[in-house]
Amino acid sequence: MADLMRRFAICEGKGSGIDKVIRAVEENHLPPLEYRVDSVRTSCILRGPRPFSAMSRGDRIRACYQHCCLRYVSGEPMTNQSLRERFQLTDAQNVLASQVIATASAAGQIKLDPVVAGSRRFARYLPFWA
Repeated sequence: MADLMRRFAICEGKGSGIDKVIRAVEENHLPPLEYRVDSVRTSCILRGPRPFSAMSRGDRIRACYQHCCLRYVSGEPMTNQSLRERFQLTDAQNVLASQVIATASAAGQIKLDPVVAGSRRFARYLPFWA
């Protein structure tokens, strides 16, 4: 069945589907994907538009983590600026992005890139597994 789906370009075999979905979520400034796992299935929930101010703490951490993962697999570092762009925050709201980064880091979802560990101004972040 999967072979037939590949022939009709309905699915692919490269394993980049989630990357494409997360990229589309970011481009459309949607809340992050939410995964729910139980003993029978894994569900992925995609929500409609929601401004940064209406996102929960968990939404913000997931969005930061997913943004960091997407940047990492794209060969680009996650920075405070890239996260501000993701959340459509102004330069004056950089403290909000810094707070999300600190919270995601404390939750063990992201880590400071050791290459620039001494610089707060040029800080870059990696997913915890990188």
